[in-house]
Amino acid sequence: MARIIFHIDLNSFFASAEVLLNPELKGKPIVVAHDGPRSVVSTASYEARQYGIKSGMPLVTAKKKCKDLIVVEHHGSLYRQYSNQFMAVIHQFTPMVEPVSIDEAFADMSDTIKRYKRPLDLAVSLQDMVKTTTGLDCSIGIAPNRFLAKMASDMKKPRGITILRKRDVPSRLWPLPIGEMQWIGKKSTPKLKALGIKTIGDLANYPNKEDLMMIFGSTLDTVLAHANGNGDDHVGSDETIKSMSQVSTMEVSLQDYGEVKNELRRIAHSLSKRLYNADRMGYGIGITIRNDDFSTITRQIQLTHPIYKADDLYTMALSIFDQQDDHYPIRLIGIFLNHLVSIHHGNIQLNLFDQTKDDVTTTRDLVKTINTQLKKGGHIDLASVLMDGKTMKKPSNDDNMDAKK
Repeated sequence: MARIIFHIDLNSFFASAEVLLNPELKGKPIVVAHDGPRSVVSTASYEARQYGIKSGMPLVTAKKKCKDLIVVEHHGSLYRQYSNQFMAVIHQFTPMVEPVSIDEAFADMSDTIKRYKRPLDLAVSLQDMVKTTTGLDCSIGIAPNRFLAKMASDMKKPRGITILRKRDVPSRLWPLPIGEMQWIGKKSTPKLKALGIKTIGDLANYPNKEDLMMIFGSTLDTVLAHANGNGDDHVGSDETIKSMSQVSTMEVSLQDYGEVKNELRRIAHSLSKRLYNADRMGYGIGITIRNDDFSTITRQIQLTHPIYKADDLYTMALSIFDQQDDHYPIRLIGIFLNHLVSIHHGNIQLNLFDQTKDDVTTTRDLVKTINTQLKKGGHIDLASVLMDGKTMKKPSNDDNMDAKK
């Protein structure tokens, strides 16, 4: 039986939170951003969007579009408070909740929905409770898998409820412009259009996979599955989920490599603690990057030995990050681990910085080897990497801090 997956998304979150903080802003065109010459819009109210203003737009451009635009500085602690309340509401309906970022989450309602005579009553009840508890509106997408649920939640805003079934894919998903497909980045869109792929349906039915392989590489099968309405339907708590992620949404977008390293290191430590507490380590690791224009990049690789320790998560995530171009400014960044097994299952994890017999590579040499293997196809034999290379002293703390290709 198909799962019932909800994607719940707070509408214009930062801007809406600012209106709650200052009711005088209600009904006015506002953007949340640092009021500086190089700033970009973090969130625009729906009133501001009527002027063509959107997230990721340079603030100077937004001001030209609307002479009455009100610029409000970020209040990160306020957003975190509302986010915690939002997630707590969802947990009242189901324990199977997976936060995606500060203002959105997936929830498996397959069991919960059985308690409602009319399925839409559940979505309305959830929407109303979010409003009553936080004062914020949300949109909900309902579908048999995560991808369709995410697409559905974007179809009607603000405060929309949209059901997207598999049978609706040809009529409702395929006509959408290819640029509206979730997880199709701004770099991929013009390449697809150059092939004559203008809609999601064009992609789903494109006859030449070799052309598409040049764009998507090893992720092609996943992309095509999504375009045809298929996808992962698993959502769960840390104890049951098949993957585990830790993401960070920036109050002020990351602008340089040093900031990225610091954030990835912080995320890696948080994720490592959660993995340890859940008795999980994983064979697959990846990163998610969301730019200020809301284009999203997701890249992952598979390992032959599972990992969970913070140093290893950080090094691998940074190595994957180094393979991408034109990241900045970065609105959201995260690390995810999948293909999870028990830490006590099978071979004990090899730490990338632990000595292995008499051979220990420095962090810089290790990352260089990892990056070389990434370029060759994205599969890493971690044991071979550890045993390959020159015998050198154990890396210092400075070596660990400077893991960059």
